[in-house]
Amino acid sequence: MKKRDYYFDNVRLVLIFLVVFGHLIRPYIHESPLVYALYMNIYLFHMPAFIFISGFFAKGIMRPGYLKKAAMKLLLPLAAFQIFYAVFYFWIEQEKALSVNLLVPEWSLWFLLSLFFWHVLLRIAVKWLKPVPALVISFAAGLLIGLVDEPLRVFSIGRTIVFFPFFLVGYYAKKEWFTPLFTVPARFILLTAAAVFFFFFYMHTHIQIEWLFGSHSYAALDAQPLSGISWRLFIYVLNLIMIAFIMSIVAHKRFFFTSWGQNTLYVYLLHGFFVQSSRRVDTLALPPSLLVLFLTAAGLTFLLASPFVAGLFQLFSTQKRLVVSTKKGD
Repeated sequence: MKKRDYYFDNVRLVLIFLVVFGHLIRPYIHESPLVYALYMNIYLFHMPAFIFISGFFAKGIMRPGYLKKAAMKLLLPLAAFQIFYAVFYFWIEQEKALSVNLLVPEWSLWFLLSLFFWHVLLRIAVKWLKPVPALVISFAAGLLIGLVDEPLRVFSIGRTIVFFPFFLVGYYAKKEWFTPLFTVPARFILLTAAAVFFFFFYMHTHIQIEWLFGSHSYAALDAQPLSGISWRLFIYVLNLIMIAFIMSIVAHKRFFFTSWGQNTLYVYLLHGFFVQSSRRVDTLALPPSLLVLFLTAAGLTFLLASPFVAGLFQLFSTQKRLVVSTKKGD
């Protein structure tokens, strides 16, 4: 039996924590340059790194049944949580009518739909293109999609195209490529780069955060085509550097919570209900401190990634499969 690599479980857990932490500090980014710079630095890499890791573990894309399995794993939860979120917003916003929009994924659910499309695009790229042309085309498409002055959130088309290069790079990456990142000089250089980026955003708090979302056209960001392409190319470079940074500093050893890194999907799906609820609480006289938000994100991540929550999810999934099998048998 192949020994599990604890490093990647640790990476996943760190990244999902940063997803939760980033969502929690979002309402306070204009309260302080420190919070703004921290938010921007996190958003430079947390989803690109997640996507990179997802691509790295998609090596079996050409196996029979792979896409079908991916569809079952991603699209079924997407449909279910699209409805759950619609009911949630109906209740928390006290709306007059329940509305379910299947064309635009609710909030963070875009990742599930895009992840399925990335698998489809990867299969096409691997079958018909060599690595270099595939990467060039994917990055070019990511730069050019911003020229489309149409809603890019429908079917998560904007983020699918903008972030696909990271999935593709992850697929082509080999494990030995990570080794140079763990040397002291590399870690020092990457840490210095991360500090420089942090200082840059600290001093330039006017930069629109939507540049890092991948879901807006250049026109929506008040940018001309050439400047928009230049900005996105610049952000791509920062993304790749920061991916290398976070990959270089994560520990390789096993901790008691390391295996919980396998349960990041549950954290991703469930934390939104807490975050969206917290954003509607206006009884606080002052914004929570960064320490409080950090500890809240850590506690929420550990709770939702715990074996208990994972067990509940797996029980629900098993029951659902039994129901489907029974219906097929009838």
